Amino acid sequence: MTCNLTPPADGEGRSLDFRGLRIAMVTETYPPEVNGVANTVCRVVMGLRGRGHAVQLIRPRQPAVDTGTSEGDGETVLTGGVALPMYGHLRMGLPHHRLLRALWRQQRPDVVHIATEGPLGWSALRVARQLDLPVCADFRTNFQAYSRFYGAGWLRRPIMAYLRRFHNGCHSTMVPTDTLRTQLSREGFGALSVVARGVDTELFSPARRDRALRASWNASDDDVVVLHVGRLAAEKNLSVLATAFRGLQEVCPRVRLVVVGDGPARQALQSQCPAAVFAGFRTGDALAAHYASSDIFLFPSLTETYGNVTPEAMASGLAVVAFDDAAAGQLITHGQSGLLVPKGRAEDFPAAAIQLAHDQDLRKRLGQMARERVERLGWASVIRHVEDVYGLTTARASHRAFDHGLTEVGRI
Repeated sequence: MTCNLTPPADGEGRSLDFRGLRIAMVTETYPPEVNGVANTVCRVVMGLRGRGHAVQLIRPRQPAVDTGTSEGDGETVLTGGVALPMYGHLRMGLPHHRLLRALWRQQRPDVVHIATEGPLGWSALRVARQLDLPVCADFRTNFQAYSRFYGAGWLRRPIMAYLRRFHNGCHSTMVPTDTLRTQLSREGFGALSVVARGVDTELFSPARRDRALRASWNASDDDVVVLHVGRLAAEKNLSVLATAFRGLQEVCPRVRLVVVGDGPARQALQSQCPAAVFAGFRTGDALAAHYASSDIFLFPSLTETYGNVTPEAMASGLAVVAFDDAAAGQLITHGQSGLLVPKGRAEDFPAAAIQLAHDQDLRKRLGQMARERVERLGWASVIRHVEDVYGLTTARASHRAFDHGLTEVGRI
């Protein structure tokens, strides 16, 4: 291994020049599962391997899909898992202390990177700290915010306590936005580094626009196609999407709504929007074509840590309407590269959508500026920032500068 693990003086902002780390990446979700976390983790793994690092990917086995223990040009270790309640297509990893301890004693990783905070991630944290391994993690999903959508708002505090305990047991935690870093700092989280998420601007591009696909939606070149992409679930604020679409139909009868994704709230949304096209899950070129063949992107969710679909829509040249939150709040300048609705003002969301439906010139201008805004979010830059965090993580572990979480982790 050849590397320079001296961190930047201010903790961020300078890419380290090193290759050849052995990285253990632990995640509860990974393709072919379809969700933003799985896709992002996959891109990070591929990017790290492309930079010359040896990545040991540890993840749950997916039934009827996984048959081997290797994947592409790197090592993959498959573990047991169980289906998530209400999300049968998603798996949650089970604890595997003995397996991880045996793996990492046999060949010690330079860094353990935990992408998700589930049972598999927790056992990885325990074993990493017991073996004195540098460990970092991602804060990727607002589990604490989801509870109120399932009649369990009282769980927010214990969930947040668990997440705080988990992340403060790591030497570093990566978050996607400055806003989230500030929020988590106020909640008592430490050692936070902002690492933005990338977007594939070659895949997601206005050049993917497909007239035949629009025709399959019964939409001509002059009709307005409104798109929503994401998991169809209670926490995604889909009632605002339905309200906005009904408002659009009143003033623009030829408007089309296309919904990409699936989930437990699909039937309810179909009953509210019977004229909508429900395309199910789409990935790769098909997903890119659905973006580029639309005109407006509506994203009403308020529970995202980031929301990968927002930069994907922007890269595809769409005019976006979203709440001033997560990726939209970070990437969009209101009136220049999209329209932002203040949080807590759901009644303003339909009006923003109607404004775009009526103003073709505004749609085109916002879409062009959106594309320009995200063209700099290439994955190569993101991977270099991840390497920066690995440097910080290793330095903190070697200096034992972040032992405040070790005692609590050891008690579990």
